[in-house]
Amino acid sequence: MNRWKVAFFFLIALIITVFVVFIFWISSPSEKTHIREPKVASEGNVLTLKTTKVDFEGIANTYMREAMEGQPMPVTINVEDQILISTEMTIFSFKLPVIMKFEPFVEPNGNLRLVQTEVEVGRQEILPEVVLMLLKDSVSLPEWMIVRPQENDVYIDLSRIPMKSNVEVRAKEFNLKQDEIILEILIPSK
Repeated sequence: MNRWKVAFFFLIALIITVFVVFIFWISSPSEKTHIREPKVASEGNVLTLKTTKVDFEGIANTYMREAMEGQPMPVTINVEDQILISTEMTIFSFKLPVIMKFEPFVEPNGNLRLVQTEVEVGRQEILPEVVLMLLKDSVSLPEWMIVRPQENDVYIDLSRIPMKSNVEVRAKEFNLKQDEIILEILIPSK
């Protein structure tokens, strides 16, 4: 084969190689920029929210007000060193103030279990189970608030609270003594 033909094919191969390397080099990301695939969780993405007792009280009462609209027995929630649920009971046309005190516990599934520690019904001494039974029978509570008199608690199923855009809320930490409440907001992936 002619020396010029070999040089010509070698030059063509060199030009093609340089062109391919240049295209590859220009289209690859720089070493400084690390682009990764976006994370898409199987159930969604989680946003962690840290709030205080005052803010949580406002959120809880807003959802209770929406759920209890039109009910004859209003229920309010106060958050202090314990969670207080206040209401009124009408017995023989007498209105008695009822204050139930609860200690909150975060369940492994992110829901809240409020264990009753004390009950105040006017000046009367009434068993906590009786007050919880009366609350369960006389008030149409939202489906996400489950009163369990036998266990002396109220179970708050946070996953069943109706939220916009199918967002779910889970409790992560509930430390009232240090005024630290941490919630996780699960934003579902589409």
